[in-house]
Amino acid sequence: MLDELDLSDLSARPGLKWVQAGAAGAIPAWVADMDFPIADPVREALTAAAAGDLGYPAWDDDQHDNPLIDAYVKRTADRYGHRPDPGHIRIFTEIIQALQAILHVTTAPGDAVAMHTPAYPPFLETIERMGRRLVPLPMVASGSGWTFDPAPMAGCKALILVNPHNPTGRVFTHDELSGIAALAERHDVLVIADEIHADLTHEPHRHITFAPLAPERTVTLTSASKAFNLAGLRCAVADVAPPRVRAVLDELPPMLLGQPGTLGVVGTLAAWQHGEPWLAEVRRLLNRNRRLLAEAFPEARLPEATYLAWLDLHELGDDPAARILTQAKVMLSPGLNFGPGGAGFARLNFATSRPVMEEILRRLETIRPD
Repeated sequence: MLDELDLSDLSARPGLKWVQAGAAGAIPAWVADMDFPIADPVREALTAAAAGDLGYPAWDDDQHDNPLIDAYVKRTADRYGHRPDPGHIRIFTEIIQALQAILHVTTAPGDAVAMHTPAYPPFLETIERMGRRLVPLPMVASGSGWTFDPAPMAGCKALILVNPHNPTGRVFTHDELSGIAALAERHDVLVIADEIHADLTHEPHRHITFAPLAPERTVTLTSASKAFNLAGLRCAVADVAPPRVRAVLDELPPMLLGQPGTLGVVGTLAAWQHGEPWLAEVRRLLNRNRRLLAEAFPEARLPEATYLAWLDLHELGDDPAARILTQAKVMLSPGLNFGPGGAGFARLNFATSRPVMEEILRRLETIRPD
């Protein structure tokens, strides 16, 4: 059932992905939403909650009573061999809100913030709008994949570590992460580790959570929104391990940042506790689509995680996504939006059914360089 939806089914959806592409008469392969229906346990939990009590939840008065805390701790321990301290966990509405809150209490305008580039556009916007100074850690294409030099992070106040990386799909190795941890310790750099795509790591790669490598200077951010396609529920978790960061964060007025609603917590809890069979099937389909993509683009570097492919299309100019939208009616994410290193690239979302994936690839085959 996950793999049977066609264009007529999907084009009626009211979400941003399909509405914006529909307005352009295109198939969407841009924003990071999957086309697969949500997991049955999530749907059932949300339906039961909506049919029952949507008043103040039992955990409303004390965030430390939120049931997501124990679920997150158990899931992290079971999947990644690291057991966070429950007392360090804070609940947010989404990753971007958590990132902005952490940067707000730990950095000041003008402070340098390092990040691998190209980078997720809302993170670039966050750094700019908050008046922080971006220090790029360029991802460099090589024969062995995407590599980077961590040295520029020395002297920065913070590093935003997106692992698995968006948009290249790299899964950083233990040696790479250990090198980052050593530099962070040596130069007193706070590491904000966005691990939202961790559950979508493809074999034989393994996600390594960063926190155990630098336990006193890491804030880990995650959510069920990407792996389980629940972005609209607005719910995220932060493991705020550094005591100094927790202290200044907890000094903020308790409702200044808001908090997730009941359905966000209920949906996330159902996904983490009962969604594993659905996730396994989705990962199988994503790996199948990766292979279809590799057949169509044999020179492309397949992502080691995520459902996002970073395509080198320099032969189509600096903004290949614009040309593809006009000529092939496929909407990709423009590489230029991803900051330094984005010109000549486009990001393709392949989290869709086989019929739609094949139509996307068929249309892309019609594009030829001048």
